[in-house]
Amino acid sequence: MLTKVVKFGGSSLADAEQFKKVAQIIKSDPARRYVVVSAPGKRFKEDTKVTDMLYRCYEMIRNREDVDAYYAKICDRYNGIIRELGLQFDISGELEYVKNAMKHASGRDFAASRGEYLNSLILAKYLGFSFIDAENVIFFKDNGSLDEERTNAVLSEELKKYNHAVIPGFYGIMPNGTIKTFSRGGSDITGSIVARAAEADLYENWTDVSGFLMGDPRVLKDPPTIDAISYRELRELSYMGATVLHDEAIFPVRYAGIPINIRNTNAPEDAGTMIVSDAAAYETPHVITGIAGKKGFSVIHIEKDMMNAEVGFGRRVLEILEDHEISFEHLPSGIDTMSIVVSSTALDGRRDRIIHSISRLVHADHVEILDGLCLIAVVGRGMVKAKGTAARVFNAVSAAGVNIRMIDQGSSELNIILGVDEDAYEIAMSAIFNEFVK
Repeated sequence: MLTKVVKFGGSSLADAEQFKKVAQIIKSDPARRYVVVSAPGKRFKEDTKVTDMLYRCYEMIRNREDVDAYYAKICDRYNGIIRELGLQFDISGELEYVKNAMKHASGRDFAASRGEYLNSLILAKYLGFSFIDAENVIFFKDNGSLDEERTNAVLSEELKKYNHAVIPGFYGIMPNGTIKTFSRGGSDITGSIVARAAEADLYENWTDVSGFLMGDPRVLKDPPTIDAISYRELRELSYMGATVLHDEAIFPVRYAGIPINIRNTNAPEDAGTMIVSDAAAYETPHVITGIAGKKGFSVIHIEKDMMNAEVGFGRRVLEILEDHEISFEHLPSGIDTMSIVVSSTALDGRRDRIIHSISRLVHADHVEILDGLCLIAVVGRGMVKAKGTAARVFNAVSAAGVNIRMIDQGSSELNIILGVDEDAYEIAMSAIFNEFVK
């Protein structure tokens, strides 16, 4: 029998009508055995996600504000879902416990995690599935990183006890017994972890779009859906800002060789996007697979004659960044120049110290920090076989009147990364898209 793990995002479980759609999707395929759940998302544009409401409650309590009236809105969200589903299910005790726990300093992560916890209880009841609390099966280490092997071992054994189960996403437990959450959007990671533990044949990630688009529809006009994409391509695009799937969610399933299918809860008939280990078998009509970009970068530019002949020069520079706990994004260099691309926010309050440290330690001729850079990644497995792809990218951007400040291409030829001024971001993205897609 096939086994599918299915994860539903916040928009898919925002209200009772969405719950009904989710239940229909799950019950239409007996292979959909394990369900990972997010907290209720927005029901309409001006609405507030339940997770944000819980964060707000936590801050109100810290500021010694009366939280009862605001927390009642969260209770209304959940009780409204239960009532409209026609369930005989009383979670007033759970809701009261959560409020009291927050008032007694249970922690920010505990507060945030309760959105998934409560939503999972309701969905499990509605489906008639068992409930597995993530805090009993997903473990973090003392340093806050996921304890992958312990989690996989315990979760695998727990899943074997149930034919069907609902598991809340987004959180697990620390060694000291406190709740720990993943970064925002971390329910995707939980789904991937469960898929690995279940040895699933497929991990379906249900959201509010019919797959992974070739680019940001807020910038590009009608970008088509990607039929199939490799883990490596997805990693490049997700890291550079594409947000359909959390960029860390691919690792557990990638190691296990489990494909991911991005699907649309509101259009379940759409095939969506398949994310696989090797997408070579899937035909693609375009040389590139996708385009993604991100603003908010700075360049630390270093000049020194004969830099290339100085053993350990680059290492000493990077050690300075390490001392300031700054990671770098890219490292394009020349014979007498070295450029380090970093997040602009990482430099806040440290700029002068970093410049002084580099100048003093490596005796640089010139050091400066240039702001206002955005990075654009052009990604595609088809670029390896297509001659002149880089030239087409550069010519398209140049023809649009955009100056390229940085170029970086990996040896695998899977991606080309351009650095352009932030005010030229949309123009450059559109120029590349029109060159390869339109």
